[in-house]
Amino acid sequence: MLISETGREFIIKDTHRGLWYEDGKLVKVLEAGRYKIPPRSRWITRLPTVECLLVDVRQRELTIKGQEILTADKVAVRVSILVQFRVADPKTAMHSVENFADRLYSDVQLAARRSLASMTLEDILTNRTRLSEDILSDVKEAAAGYGVAIRRADVKDLVFPGNLQEIMNRVLVAERNSEAQLVEARTRAEVEQIQAQSRAEATRREAEAEAEARHVREQADAEALRVQAEAEARAYEERVKAAEALEGHPALLRLAELETLRELARNANARLYIGFDRNGLALDRSESDKNVL
Repeated sequence: MLISETGREFIIKDTHRGLWYEDGKLVKVLEAGRYKIPPRSRWITRLPTVECLLVDVRQRELTIKGQEILTADKVAVRVSILVQFRVADPKTAMHSVENFADRLYSDVQLAARRSLASMTLEDILTNRTRLSEDILSDVKEAAAGYGVAIRRADVKDLVFPGNLQEIMNRVLVAERNSEAQLVEARTRAEVEQIQAQSRAEATRREAEAEAEARHVREQADAEALRVQAEAEARAYEERVKAAEALEGHPALLRLAELETLRELARNANARLYIGFDRNGLALDRSESDKNVL
C-alpha cells in the first residue's frame, strides 16, 4: 500500500513496516507508530515529495500446486508444495526483485525439480521428508538474498500415474501384511523366549530348593550320628568305669547280681535256675551249667 497524499496522517501497525521515500529516494524504514505526510511546499520553499510504502511482515503461506516433474527413473510425479515465509528485510524485498512472492514461487518450483530429478521413485516413497528438506535448504539462502525468511517448505501432495498408483497400493498392502506377519512372528518368538526363561528359572529354583533340602537332611543326619556317637562313647566310658569299680570291689558285683535277681523276681513269668551241690551248696558255674542242661 502506497501513501502519498499531502498532509495525511497514518498509523503503521506492528504487522507492517513503512518505507519512507523523498523524491523517490528511500530515506528510512518506519517502525510501528503514527506518521504524517508533510505538505509539498511551504511559502516559497519547495519541500520534497514524500511517499510511504507499507510492507506486510507477517508470516504467510505460498502454495505451489500441481507441478509435474520427472524423477531420476523417468516417472512423472505431480507434486504440491506448501511454503511458509515472511518478509525479514522490507527494503531488500521491495528493491532487489520486482515481486518477491513471484520470485519465491519460481525458486521453490526449480528447487523441487532439481530435487526430484535426483531421486528415484523408491527414494520418494521411502523418504518423503528428504524432498522437503532438499527444497528448504536449496531455497532458504536464495530467499534471504531478497529479504525473505523461509520457515518451512513441505511437500503437501504427491500424485502418481493411475496404473502406478494401483501398483503402489498393492505394494503397500503387501508391505503392511509382511510387517504384520513379522510383528506376529517376533511376538511369538518373544513369548516362547519368555516361557523358556520362566521354565528355566523354575527348574533352577527347584534344583536350588532340592539341593538346600538335601543339604539340610545331610546336616541333620550328620548331627544325629554325632550325637549317637557321643552317647555311645559316654555309655562305653560309663561301662568301663563300672567294670573298673566292680573289678576293684567284688562285693559291688554281688550286690549288682542280687539287684538283678530282685528285678527278675518281680516278673511272675520269669524262671530262675540255681544249681546246688549235694550238700545244699551252690555248684560252681561249670557244674551248674551241666545240671541246667
